[in-house]
This record gives sequence, structure tokens and C-alpha cells, in this order.
Amino acid sequence: MIDKRLHFEDIETGMSWETGGIQVTEAHILAFAGLSGDFYDIHMDDEYARAQGYPGRIAHGILGLAMADGLKNRAQTQLAAIVSLGWRWRFTGPIFVGDRLQAGIRIASLRPTRHVDRGIVTLEFKLQTQRGDVVQEGENDMMIHRRVAATQTLRKA
Repeated sequence: MIDKRLHFEDIETGMSWETGGIQVTEAHILAFAGLSGDFYDIHMDDEYARAQGYPGRIAHGILGLAMADGLKNRAQTQLAAIVSLGWRWRFTGPIFVGDRLQAGIRIASLRPTRHVDRGIVTLEFKLQTQRGDVVQEGENDMMIHRRVAATQTLRKA
């Protein structure tokens, strides 16, 4: 099997790609409220949200982050990821039922680790709606595989 995922050596700072999109539905918001236990009125009650100056209920901020991660994980460009190490994230605008979200992803930085078989990549995200509004943005640090380790394993065999 040929691994088409991008390894540490395959990427460079500044590379970027767009993900596909996903439309936020009522079902997403209700399911997320049930999973998280966050039934705050701004997510569940249109009247309350309108009283706060919004046209209707807004999606949970963390739901937007979760959707950004999901969009990354099903994007055409795939990294040879091992694990996510952390997020630095900002909520910059509301997400409404019916919004179609899409993420722009850029390689912000790369650094090797002391382990020959892995490296750290920092991904920069911009999550935007169909209107072009950036509603969330931030960074995700990921540990990814290096091809160097595969080469050394083959040499030992």
C-alpha cells in the first residue's frame, strides 16, 4: 500500500489548501448541546438570541472548532498525522444554522523533534462562511510522521 499522506519532509512553511465545506444544521447544534451539556439560551432559544442582537440562535463556538478539525481530517490534502498536540483558537464571529463552513489551512511552521521518526507542524486555520466571513481562526500543533524513520527501518531489515 502506498501512503499518499504528506510526511514531515514533504511539506514546507507557507504551503496552503482549502478544505471542502459543511453546512451547519439544527441537528448539529442539538446533538452538540446533548453531547456537551451546553444548553445555554443563545444556542437553544431564537427569542433570546434576537434579544442579544443576533438574527437567531448561534452555534456553539466549540462546535465550530470541532467542525474545523473534521474538515481538516477529510480534506484532499492529508498529513501523516500521529496526534494533535494543542489548539490556540479565537472565535471572531457567529455561526448560524444554514451557514456553510470551509477552512483555509496554511503550514505556519515546522520543527523536528528529538525522535527521528516524527516532527511537529503548526497549522494555521481560517474558518469562514459562504459569505466569506472569518468566524474562527487559530493554530493547531500536530505531531506527524517523518519518512526518515521508514528509510532507516528498511536499511536494518
